Amino acid sequence: MSTGDSKIVEIYTDGACKGNPGVGGWGALLRYAGHEREIFGGERLTTNNRMELLAAIRALETLKRPCTVHLYTDSQYVQKGISQWIDSWRARNWRTSGKKPVKNEDLWRLLDHLTQQHEIEWCWVRGHSGHSDNERADQLANRGVEMITSDDISNN
Repeated sequence: MSTGDSKIVEIYTDGACKGNPGVGGWGALLRYAGHEREIFGGERLTTNNRMELLAAIRALETLKRPCTVHLYTDSQYVQKGISQWIDSWRARNWRTSGKKPVKNEDLWRLLDHLTQQHEIEWCWVRGHSGHSDNERADQLANRGVEMITSDDISNN
């Protein structure tokens, strides 16, 4: 999946949740000009969709200047939400077509703000299908879950 273009930042993101809601984690692999960076984190009570969004948000927050980004996610919720649905949500004051509040509005607003700073191509990849970089992002998200659960164990 590498473009070979050193001016493009490739980001692979994933979220994980043990129970939904439950303990969750997010992870991202960032690649630029032959360098890689892995980031991950977690939350005690969250949902899988929130972790998928947070993975993309935290990855974009690491970028220090405007970039051209290819962001890969196995979440159609994130990919379609940011590339197809968000304009309508914004136009309807963060309401769905059924006039209900958009779920995870806080994270969608933050992601929307971050995307204004970069040129991003949102790419969907099938999860758990052997795509090595997506598998690495999944492992990072699970490390985020483990970080929270091991904190809980050590605090008891």
